[in-house]
Amino acid sequence: MPRMITLLASAIFVFALAFTTSPAVMAADTDHAHDATDIWSIARGGQLYDNWMGVLEADAPEGNHPAYPAAGKKKGKDTWRCKECHGWDFKGKDGVYAKGSHFTGIKGVRSAVGMAPEELHKIIMNKTHAYTEQQIPHSAMEKIALFLSAGQIETDRYIDQASKMARGNPRRGAQFFQTVCAVCHGFEGTDINFKSAEEPEYVGTVCSDNPWEGLHKIRFGQPGVGMVALTVLDMDDLVDILSYCQTLPTK
Repeated sequence: MPRMITLLASAIFVFALAFTTSPAVMAADTDHAHDATDIWSIARGGQLYDNWMGVLEADAPEGNHPAYPAAGKKKGKDTWRCKECHGWDFKGKDGVYAKGSHFTGIKGVRSAVGMAPEELHKIIMNKTHAYTEQQIPHSAMEKIALFLSAGQIETDRYIDQASKMARGNPRRGAQFFQTVCAVCHGFEGTDINFKSAEEPEYVGTVCSDNPWEGLHKIRFGQPGVGMVALTVLDMDDLVDILSYCQTLPTK
């Protein structure tokens, strides 16, 4: 009997140790609790990839980007956006931008996945990309580099390129949209009109016409406005939201 009591006491002691955090560890965790997380930096980088001028509230450089091809159909500030050449699917000439008004013949950035952010930072500043720290500060370039290395996804896994349909569960996506997104966009997704009364553009319009853009903004938010970046959620959740948004009114 005494031996059983001793064993029981030892087990309780070990159990208590397993679930007790020392004050030193707790203090260390608290010290770093407010540090920026990688997921926040990646989300910020995703916005900068979308439109760094909108994020930084910066004026657009004059003229077209020097690497933008003369045959391209865009002009001015649009040519300075990363997504304009490399695409919302990150595949450039080999993806959705293989034809149409956004075609440039420029390759994508999928090869950047897994590269050291420091090396990508150098590429962003090379003669081809021609960005300077006066245009995009060092800390912002670091976030773009981190996004390119760790924030890209294989969009074909989540969106059928031929039909533009998201490979998600719209009913499940409704739970997220109605409790989070609807706070700003409204229950039907029509409280915010991105264009005009004559030619309205809503969440449903974007996600139906260009689901790659829709998914990018669901993940990272809209540059320059207070839109929540939901990239902390699982990809299946995000694709479910996209799928639900494709059921919303488009006009």
